[in-house]
Amino acid sequence: MTTGPANDTALDRSIRVVVFTSGPALEDGLRELLYRLESHPDIALMGVIWESEGTTLSDAWRDLRRRRGVLAPVLFALEMTRRTRRWLRSARQRQSGAVLSRIEDRVHVVADMHADPVLEEIRALAPDLGLSYGSPILRPALFQIPSRGTLGIHHGKLPEYRGKKTPFWAIYSGEAYAGVTIQRVNARLDAGEIVREGEVRIGRRTLGAVWRRLEALGVTLYMQAILAIRDGCADLEPPRGEKGPLYRDPTPRDIAIFWLRWLLRLARGRPRETAS
Repeated sequence: MTTGPANDTALDRSIRVVVFTSGPALEDGLRELLYRLESHPDIALMGVIWESEGTTLSDAWRDLRRRRGVLAPVLFALEMTRRTRRWLRSARQRQSGAVLSRIEDRVHVVADMHADPVLEEIRALAPDLGLSYGSPILRPALFQIPSRGTLGIHHGKLPEYRGKKTPFWAIYSGEAYAGVTIQRVNARLDAGEIVREGEVRIGRRTLGAVWRRLEALGVTLYMQAILAIRDGCADLEPPRGEKGPLYRDPTPRDIAIFWLRWLLRLARGRPRETAS
């Protein structure tokens, strides 16, 4: 077990947290996390620092077009369809929307969360713990502000699956399971001590189905990690195993190969098992 700021003595009050995120839209998993943070009696949500050039649908489209090029129209249409269906079917989605309305005055949209005025604003919130969810790479000047450090969520097993879109790459590689990790943020990418980790079976599930299960599990693990730090009982373990490559966004060719492999996997019905 590793000792450090996250293993301080238990707090006799609510733990004060601040959330760091980025992009033109809040991810579904983050919306659920904010819902749970705001609803928990032992957690005080002090603020959400949201780095974004804009938060409208047109901003989301421009961001996707910049990142994904020719794939952007298809991905945008699929995302809008998915979000609409989930909203219509899920009362919990509507509940989380109501909570987000309640915390609107604590959500700060900024151009650069590392700018000096923003750092001063974060210090003024006096957070015990920072929480990164879809944020840009955090620098020490920011992630060291909270007195008990900063946690981040990584939707991938560490250290094997570092970088971007790791659930995609886990399925692409024929893994039997995809992982999610809650870790302390440090100066190295995806290399902090692990506070909580879990995995979901891939089987014959689509990427979307695997992602939704990882997202739900990740929020639950995040809440467990936050409360463990509040109670002074968090075990911090270094990543174990062989370090994998730093994965990137898939290309159109990668996506074509992915779907071919997934169809073959579906036909076989016997995903490759990995050592635990």
